[in-house]
Amino acid sequence: MTTALVIVASTRAAAGEYTDRTGPVLVEWLRGRGLTTPDPVVVADRDIPGFLGDLFAGDPPTVILTTGGTGISPGDRTVAAVKPHLTHELPGLPAAVWRRGQDAGVPTALLSGGVAGVVGRSFVMTLPGSTGGVADGVAVLDPVLSHLIDQLEGEGDHE
Repeated sequence: MTTALVIVASTRAAAGEYTDRTGPVLVEWLRGRGLTTPDPVVVADRDIPGFLGDLFAGDPPTVILTTGGTGISPGDRTVAAVKPHLTHELPGLPAAVWRRGQDAGVPTALLSGGVAGVVGRSFVMTLPGSTGGVADGVAVLDPVLSHLIDQLEGEGDHE
């Protein structure tokens, strides 16, 4: 059974100041794709580096999606926390998310510092904390996720 985890990087949601709306969207989509996925984990921005470091040092799930912490605000740390762990980057995925935002007339989409790639045998992608950014991420990932998982699990290797 393929496992996934959704991590919401949000200081305000972690403090209970508001309810995150992006994590549940990703969880529902992943479950709909047949992945075993718990409810989203909400982590304060300042705690993201340690949380991800611990996650990657253990036995992480096959798919890890984050939402939030991809901007240029001083507290945004998600991209910087993921990037050093990547063993293989997949820059086309964030580029496709940015392009979808631009095509939808959202010029600020280009301010998201998204990153995607592989950490060990896990796929990781950082998505913006907006519902529109998450919708764009799902639209980009949906047609490639199964193939990506097959490759991570050693199926479909090219000879």
